Amino acid sequence: MPKFVIEREIPGAGILAAAELQAISQKSCDVLNELGPSIQWIHSYVTDDKVYCIYQAPDEATVRRHAELGGFPANSIARVRTIIDPSTAEQA
Repeated sequence: MPKFVIEREIPGAGILAAAELQAISQKSCDVLNELGPSIQWIHSYVTDDKVYCIYQAPDEATVRRHAELGGFPANSIARVRTIIDPSTAEQA
């Protein structure tokens, strides 16, 4: 299934309290349960003013639907084409 990186502009995201992050996470999980198994939240990176989420979904429209139902911003959605890491530099 394709992976997507979602950029969400959320001013002050990096200073949200644990309870606020839990509430946001719960809302996301509730919407995911509503949408069914075709979309999966892998994890997210919280920075000062943005949250970068990694999702698996059949298409961008499904990711956008999750954002709409959850009331989350989805300022940009990009399909992951490949993953590289330090081992990519090693010769075969």
